Amino acid sequence: MTADLFDGLETPAPAREPLAPGAMLLRGFARPDEVELLAAIAAITAQAPFRRMITPGGHQMSVAMTNCGPFGWVTDRSGYRYDAVDPESGQPWPAMPPLLRELAENAAREAGFPGFASDACLINRYEPGAKMSLHQDRDERDVGAPIVSVSLGLPATFLFGGLKRTDKAQRHRLAHGDVVVWGGPARLAFHGVAPLADGEHALLGSRRINLTFRRAR
Repeated sequence: MTADLFDGLETPAPAREPLAPGAMLLRGFARPDEVELLAAIAAITAQAPFRRMITPGGHQMSVAMTNCGPFGWVTDRSGYRYDAVDPESGQPWPAMPPLLRELAENAAREAGFPGFASDACLINRYEPGAKMSLHQDRDERDVGAPIVSVSLGLPATFLFGGLKRTDKAQRHRLAHGDVVVWGGPARLAFHGVAPLADGEHALLGSRRINLTFRRAR
């Protein structure tokens, strides 16, 4: 049974769910554009393929990733940073398609952050067992802009905590097309993704794709 069929057995969630002051979950917000979004992602990854980057501590990430837009987030033994050049190809990251940029702008506006202009889109690919440990997004020069995170494919458990790593994290199930936006007082909240459960999605098979839009510079 596909993840979509499981979704159909659940009680529909409210379209807008506040997670904390400054943080909002928009249920199904990206779903109307699912086919076009997946086509855009395929074109991006044809130019800049997914790769599992190495952390400064020498560990390989369980999540494979790539980027599009003027800047891309990278990690290696020298640290975390944004770079205008893909270190694997030596070429600029693929341009951010207008569809992606407009999705991020519209979601941010819906969540109460008008005027958001993203210059970096991180594209993460999760396969069963992949996870993202609790962390803060603080590599951006200006943390006044929100983060916009789009979920596609298999459902995931999103962990959303407080401003301290020790704060208890809420657990939220994110389905295909859900978008989370956080900024303002929640901008530096710790967050992560629990290990992805096995499953089969009608469009993406046994994978989850996450788009994270940021203002890097």
